[in-house]
Amino acid sequence: MQTLQQLQQRLDQIQEKLESDSFLTNKELGGEIGFYIFDYAPEHELTVREHLDLMAKKLSTRAEITGKRFVSINLFEMVIELLKSRKLLDRAYQMQFEKGDEALFKALKGPLEQNRFAEFIVERADIKNCQFIMLHGLGSVWPIVRGHGLLNALHAKVGNIPTVMFYPGEYDGAALKPFGRIESNNYYRAFKLVP
Repeated sequence: MQTLQQLQQRLDQIQEKLESDSFLTNKELGGEIGFYIFDYAPEHELTVREHLDLMAKKLSTRAEITGKRFVSINLFEMVIELLKSRKLLDRAYQMQFEKGDEALFKALKGPLEQNRFAEFIVERADIKNCQFIMLHGLGSVWPIVRGHGLLNALHAKVGNIPTVMFYPGEYDGAALKPFGRIESNNYYRAFKLVP
């Protein structure tokens, strides 16, 4: 696993990559959809969050000049918003308190099914006029929302809009390994945003 210094070097390359024409136009992808993973050790979650907040502010300021609009989606906040919109949030809290995590997980499988959740994201985040999408906060909603499942569900819904998932774990170019500790047989084809 990488050191904090190595992670910082990778983080410092993100903004330039996101603003590059090759990224925004999906050039050099050999006809593939522009889906990217930025993986990192979960113990560096706070560093990544802080960097994303700062970078989002810079990108927003620059968007006023460049017109390069983006959407930054916190998956945890989106789950809360979906549950509120369906009047399930209070019931979910109550269920977890009374019956535990396992019962809550089982009860939320339907409302938070990956395709439904992807559709909700697309509707709420207003992605139609943006040049790229950033997804983050996955560690806070796992295992209810899984990276590979959400990305698969988003494929048909976002079209050619480049999409980056910030992933607390490891991505080897084919498989996502949540938190770098949990083995997964979930094949996913995406590009590493910054190797």
